[in-house]
Amino acid sequence: MKLKKANSGRLKRLDRLHVWHPFTRMREWVESDPVIIERGEGCHLIDTEGRRYLDGASSLWVIVHGHRKKTIDEAIKKQLDKIAHSTLLGLSNVPSIELAEKLVTLAPKGLTRVFYSDDGSTAVESALKMAFHYSKARDKNTRKEKFLAFTGAYHGDTLGGMSVGEIDVFVERYRPLLFKALRAPYPYCYRCPVKKKYPDCKIACLDKLKDILERRGPEIAACIIEPLMEGAAGMISAPPGFLKGVRRLTEKYGVLLIADCVATGFGRTGAMFACEHEGVSPDLMCLAKGMTGGYLPLAATLSTERIYRAFLGTVKDPDAFYHGHTYTGNPLGCAAALANIRIFEKERVLEKMHPKVRLLERLLNEFRSLGHVGDVRQRGLMAGVELVKDKKMKEPYPFQLRIGHRVCLSARDKGVIVRPLGDTIVIMPPLSITAGELKMLAGVIRDSIEEVTGQEVCEE
Repeated sequence: MKLKKANSGRLKRLDRLHVWHPFTRMREWVESDPVIIERGEGCHLIDTEGRRYLDGASSLWVIVHGHRKKTIDEAIKKQLDKIAHSTLLGLSNVPSIELAEKLVTLAPKGLTRVFYSDDGSTAVESALKMAFHYSKARDKNTRKEKFLAFTGAYHGDTLGGMSVGEIDVFVERYRPLLFKALRAPYPYCYRCPVKKKYPDCKIACLDKLKDILERRGPEIAACIIEPLMEGAAGMISAPPGFLKGVRRLTEKYGVLLIADCVATGFGRTGAMFACEHEGVSPDLMCLAKGMTGGYLPLAATLSTERIYRAFLGTVKDPDAFYHGHTYTGNPLGCAAALANIRIFEKERVLEKMHPKVRLLERLLNEFRSLGHVGDVRQRGLMAGVELVKDKKMKEPYPFQLRIGHRVCLSARDKGVIVRPLGDTIVIMPPLSITAGELKMLAGVIRDSIEEVTGQEVCEE
């Protein structure tokens, strides 16, 4: 044990000296006692000192079937015995072909082509460039050079993704580098500012979208949306029918629809892809995160045949999509993704999720009685618990209090890893979580909320 603690201490010192962590206040980090993960087992993480934590964030929303899933482990080992990587530029490889066939079979009707990349941001970047290029390929004089996105959107941290995103803390400093996107309102139903005028903010938001498309449709190459749930905005769940309404309007006004299913794909909402809940087929669909079951970076942008064919050009004037990544279609990643999909099929993962989703709903309903819980939002095994200073007035906590951050630290001390989005506690466990683990997860988060919101001590 002494040796283990000594090694852990060495790693912490080296981490503070050399590692720059994403989305992390490094001044605070170097003064903290960091948790360093060494192993994983099922839904648990184990640190360098042997402490176990329930992975309530799915290691940033990617772990689907738990850590060290035998089927995926073996698929990667088997692929390693053949080849780890081979480029798709001018060549192909077996797993990338087989995975593309599988994705097209599973995807909403009409999506027939698969373009691989590395992560959610690059999948979105690919889709934006495809939509822009497609418009130009159809008409060199087109005015379709703009993009329409929604309030509160998050589509990654590459420049294109940030341009169609909106959350200030992620994009404000970089605005001079970004292109300007048009913005339509996303229905924040529980605190919707238009509710005084409209009894149904879904209708109000769709009316405003229609107005934008009527006036600016000829300028818009594509509209991009996070189907059913805006993740980084605080797990904001759209009302039923909103996605379908967006699809109807984009079709009516001749605007491509990009569905960013990076967070809502691979079972998170209770369907393989969120678009399925409302029978929506987008023109482009972005996938990543749970694609390999949380094992390796891999993403894909799926397109319709119509969009793909616009890139072919003619014999006299050939064309191509001049975009790509070194590890596009990486064989190891594709092998892991194929194994991930086989688990969904053989273990009936989506079917077995139903009682867990209902259990989580019951557990979350108990949070509503807490004095500082302003709202609870859930889709499948994705949920957000929003904390407020004044429940009646829905008044948020002052930013300096960092209530969400402190709740997550309290939960970590109790053996649960979760992350906040501001003062919204995100609950996103692996789909393989057991009923007992779900109860523990909810219980710890509830205890931590009660503990922290009873203190409210301002941090300098």
